[in-house]
Amino acid sequence: MKKENARQESILGDMKPSRAITRLAVPATLALLAKAVYNIVDTAYIGMLGSDIALAAVGVTLPLLLIMVSVENIFAAGAAVLAGRQLGAGDKMGANRTVTSVVGLSVFIGMFLCAAGIIFMEPLLRAFGASEAVLPQAGDYAFWMFVAALANLPAQSMNCAARAESSVKISSIAVVTGAALNVVLDPVFMFDWGFAMGVEGASLATTVSQFVTFFILGWFYLSGRSIIKIKREYFKPQWTLIKSVTLIGIPTAVIQICLAAATSLTNIAAKSMTDADLIIAAYGVVQRLVLIGCYVVMGFMQGYQPVAAYSFGANREERFHESVRFALRTSLILTVLVAGTYILLARPLIMLFNRNPAVIDYGVRLLISQVALYPAFGLCYMMTITYQTIGSSRYGLFLSVIRQGLFYVPFILILPGIMGVTGIYLAQPAADILTMAVCLYSVKPMKRMASEHMAAFR
Repeated sequence: MKKENARQESILGDMKPSRAITRLAVPATLALLAKAVYNIVDTAYIGMLGSDIALAAVGVTLPLLLIMVSVENIFAAGAAVLAGRQLGAGDKMGANRTVTSVVGLSVFIGMFLCAAGIIFMEPLLRAFGASEAVLPQAGDYAFWMFVAALANLPAQSMNCAARAESSVKISSIAVVTGAALNVVLDPVFMFDWGFAMGVEGASLATTVSQFVTFFILGWFYLSGRSIIKIKREYFKPQWTLIKSVTLIGIPTAVIQICLAAATSLTNIAAKSMTDADLIIAAYGVVQRLVLIGCYVVMGFMQGYQPVAAYSFGANREERFHESVRFALRTSLILTVLVAGTYILLARPLIMLFNRNPAVIDYGVRLLISQVALYPAFGLCYMMTITYQTIGSSRYGLFLSVIRQGLFYVPFILILPGIMGVTGIYLAQPAADILTMAVCLYSVKPMKRMASEHMAAFR
């Protein structure tokens, strides 16, 4: 066990940054892509039900899912960065207290989200664009999605902590196992030859699978196999700790909140159009496809963040800046590849989920418009993560808001009223142009702030 812990610390502190990031990023990306299976498999099987209303029902629940993910990320991402810094500074006891306290708090927050979501489910779904035709099936799907919050919040905190100590193997095993189980359970719960639960069965299968992921990660920490230990005596959720974790994690969470708001506003903009339910159904499929691209970038950043945080905590300036340069180059390459793939394969990808010609046409145009300037997402996410890592939460928060919040929201509120559905197509590219300009301008200040901070603590 000690040899394994030493090997993990060697990856973070000694291995060449590009190699260390890649070594951590590959399994993290594969695990996240497996996680994307939850959304894609649900959508594909629901498409087999032959109902555009069912697809639209799942589409309007996406903002609620993204909001819950954003709450997960406040604590999970914050704990990962803070624990990574503490490990880099040699403060293992501090890392133990951070992770134990965050996992404990996540359990209570998951209980609150589950109860609040179920109680206020109908008004929430209406607010996010559910029509009378869509509402019943959307409610069936959302119920089990809220129940899953009981497992998702603590599981995500443990998952991020595992990555912070470079224990990516157990993280990958937990997520991949849950995803594989979801593939098996979906048809069993959904179709007539099984439990015939339809849309509700898809959501229940996902919830069961996510609880399995939670139990695997819980076993890893409670069995003592980790560098960071979760024990009752380490549970000390002091205000200073909560504040530090929250300030670090909020920028990542805000990205998800802005994405939820953008999705909701797009659904609302489409709701007033002639083919409202068809556009919403197409947009729901597109958003799940785009999430795969997001997970590719996020998986790479999950390899980058612990290396950068460890280097920053250890005041190793050159290693930190080398990590930043590699992350910038690679995020650009990845997002160009993702965008090119989606643009070339837009029609066959949409046809995997629906055969309605109108839904396919709307979906193709929406998918191309969403990824036309996709490098803006990679650059924005990378800079947000980096500002988090160096403790500049204010700048990280600002960058997390700009793409889907500050820039996209005005465009989606104004353009569809002037141009109809074409306005929906143009809103994202317009926001991405402004996002890239701001993020490119923020690179030099970030490097200067990081260098000044590390110089002050030498």
